[in-house]
Amino acid sequence: MKKRSFTFLVLISVFLVSTLANAQQDPQFTHYMYNMNVINPAYATANEGVINLGGLYRTQWVGAVGAPKTATLFAHSPIAKKVEMGISFVNDAIGDVVNENNIFVDFAYVLPVSDKSKLSFGLKGGMTLFDTNFNGFKFTDVNPDKAFQDNISRVFPNVGLGTFYFTDKYYLGFSVPNLLTTKHIESKDGIRYSGVEDIHYFLTGGYVFNLNPNLKFKPAFMAKGVSGAPLSLDMTANFLMNNKIELGAGYRFDDSVSGLVNFYITPQLRIGYSYDYTLSNLGQFNSGSHEIFLLFDLDTSSLASKGYEKSPRFF
Repeated sequence: MKKRSFTFLVLISVFLVSTLANAQQDPQFTHYMYNMNVINPAYATANEGVINLGGLYRTQWVGAVGAPKTATLFAHSPIAKKVEMGISFVNDAIGDVVNENNIFVDFAYVLPVSDKSKLSFGLKGGMTLFDTNFNGFKFTDVNPDKAFQDNISRVFPNVGLGTFYFTDKYYLGFSVPNLLTTKHIESKDGIRYSGVEDIHYFLTGGYVFNLNPNLKFKPAFMAKGVSGAPLSLDMTANFLMNNKIELGAGYRFDDSVSGLVNFYITPQLRIGYSYDYTLSNLGQFNSGSHEIFLLFDLDTSSLASKGYEKSPRFF
């Protein structure tokens, strides 16, 4: 095991060691609008006979020692007229020291509100597999923090709730994907050095403006809150041209600015990329963050064989 630098220890501390005034934040995504299944169990498309598949990979703060890397996979589809189900997998790693795997199953009940709008209620259930490996750490402190002395391997159950209102032009969602608070590193000898996963709240929304037959404007936002941590707010503005290429920019308040692009390879297959430039003090230690995603809609209905094309998947 190679030696860890002091910088690595600082980064790990930021993520794991919470005090009375701070709490752990979930992984962040620049393409949150195309990774909604991970955030909100009520996310639905109401496209009968279509299985929505997707994957995302994010490498954050490139160049920083022990920088986080996050990968997600998901699949969801209607299984009845008003019911959608899905499964999601999230791997979040900090260097080769902290590894967290989240496996969840989603259930959504979709109610028609009008001819063009629907309201979905969702339930998420699953588990988190949390592992740490501090072997080989080289401490600069004579009396190192006890939180880094013992390796951990634990499983935590969790459940979540969400609601999602959507039409073919806009959506608005609210979700709490982790209702159960868990302690990843327990207190010892009366000293609190625990890594706590608190309840996170997500508010998301987006709209599609038809500027002309070949150009659509797609603003979106995501607000994320957790007790003891600053509110995280993402604002994104994308332009879809000819239903083929999407270009945009994003701003995460007091954190970063982003450039986004994605391509419709076919009406069913889309790939995308984003780059985040760090605006905070952490920008001195990294060259930014990269994120790629892939979406694929598998049409299992007889409509596919008849040449029928469904509306583009905007969110």
